Amino acid sequence: MVCVLLGHGFEESEAIVPIDLLRRAEVEVSLTSLEGDSVTGSHGIVVKADSALSQIDPDSVELVFLPGGLGGVKALSTDPRVSQLVRHVLDKGGYAAAICAAPTLLARWGLLEGKRAVCYPGMEDEMKGALPQPSVPYVIDGHIITGEAAGAAFPFGLKLVELLKGADAARRVKNAVHYHG
Repeated sequence: MVCVLLGHGFEESEAIVPIDLLRRAEVEVSLTSLEGDSVTGSHGIVVKADSALSQIDPDSVELVFLPGGLGGVKALSTDPRVSQLVRHVLDKGGYAAAICAAPTLLARWGLLEGKRAVCYPGMEDEMKGALPQPSVPYVIDGHIITGEAAGAAFPFGLKLVELLKGADAARRVKNAVHYHG
């Protein structure tokens, strides 16, 4: 299962586009709030959560995904359960994905030490220990996938599909949505 952790103020397109692509590929995805039934994004779009973080079985998570958005990233950074879940998933051989401002959390937690990564342009100073890869939509280094920003949501999401379901599934989804990037 993919656990998408949503904090109030998350960047809607960075979350919804990859979620849509994953679900089109028949990947089980849980829109997970830190608490409550819904989460409000940075542009006032309210998303109904599938579950709260307290309801997630960490052993069932194959990939944990942290969308960006400064408010959402701040909310995720203040809840210790988030870093615990990310570490647990990575320790058991799963994946961690983060886009835009969210890769700075992975760096803060020491998970990007010596790893290639990308983040929102201008935030590279917050990527301590990482090897920044500017001007690319996404970077994969081991079991960590980082994405640049909202404009990278489609290639980033398609790469998540490929990692979890294979290249043929990613191609099918790409063709179904007529993505030409």
